[in-house]
This record gives sequence, C-alpha cells and structure tokens, in this order.
Amino acid sequence: MKKAIYIALASALITTAAIKAAPAIAQEPAGTETNISLVRTGDLDLSSEVGRRKLELRLARAAREVCGAASDADVEGKNAVRECRDETIAKARAQRDSLIARRNGVIAVAAAR
Repeated sequence: MKKAIYIALASALITTAAIKAAPAIAQEPAGTETNISLVRTGDLDLSSEVGRRKLELRLARAAREVCGAASDADVEGKNAVRECRDETIAKARAQRDSLIARRNGVIAVAAAR
C-alpha cells in the first residue's frame, strides 16, 4: 500500500512538472528541442547539508545532460552551453527550494536547444 501511494505521488509530481513546462515548450522557436532530465530526490534527506549537496550535484549533472556539450574549437558554442547550464540550474534551484519546503518530489530539469 505504501509503495502504491509513493508511485501515485511521484506520478502526480511528474505530471505537474510536465504541465508547468508545457507553456515554455510551446513558446520555443521552430527548430529547437527541449531536453528534460528528471532528478529524483526520494533517497535524499533534504533537511541535511549532505542531502542538499548531493541534490546540487545531481542538478549539475542533469544540466550537463540537457544542455549538451560543444567542441573545444567552438568558442561560441562553448559560451552557449555555459549560458544554458547557468540558466537551467537557476530554474532547477527554484524548483529545489520549493521541493525542500514541501519535502518530497521530483525536479524536472529542462533546457531548450
């Protein structure tokens, strides 16, 4: 029973994240794609410094995944990737703060490229 409640809650949170992301996705210019990485937090104690640090590492990893990489020879591309990561992490941190206040959930890390 407890597992079913957890699954239902996780499903509801993922659906909520997708609904909140829909307006941003709908406003993308033609030719861009949105990459999403879900950062699970159920195994973290977000009331502890260690748990929050682990979450921060997961958010950084997810931002690297959704923003991709650029060739070392592509300075403009490197700058665009860096900007994407900075913006993506800033948005994810807003979700993180809300999540910590509620003490449950999943963070949807998304970036349009």
